[in-house]
Amino acid sequence: MGKDDWKNNLRGAFDSIDILERCKVETVENFKQFSEFIAEPAFEALAEELKEYGIRAKYWILKGKSVCLRFHFRRSRVDNFQYMISLPRNSVEMKLRLQIRGRTTPKSSLKEKELPFMEKVPPDRVMKITKEELIEDIIGQYKYFILEAMASAD
Repeated sequence: MGKDDWKNNLRGAFDSIDILERCKVETVENFKQFSEFIAEPAFEALAEELKEYGIRAKYWILKGKSVCLRFHFRRSRVDNFQYMISLPRNSVEMKLRLQIRGRTTPKSSLKEKELPFMEKVPPDRVMKITKEELIEDIIGQYKYFILEAMASAD
């Protein structure tokens, strides 16, 4: 071992920290772009189409943290279904989480489950999904939730 090996090790440690910090910043920026250019247009298009079925939908974006779409019961102001995509804290890649919340009747309590977001889509492809792919996932999750709720014994 050379006399200055420890200095190289120290420099390498700080280089690794710098790379990790850059990845975290880039991931937050990527999530903001995902929210603005993929999620928001998808939520907007779906909310507009849901009006045809008597369902009001609202969406919101917490920059750098989460995007959420909420459906109401038909001709009601009560939440029926929520689809929330979030970026885990300190993420270094676009491995997002999906939180589904819903209720079977306007007076029942919200049930909640957390899943990986679009599990079959690798983190490096999340920025390449289309608005239509996201809409299809939302519809699939909503359909599964409704059918599961209708078939439950509760």
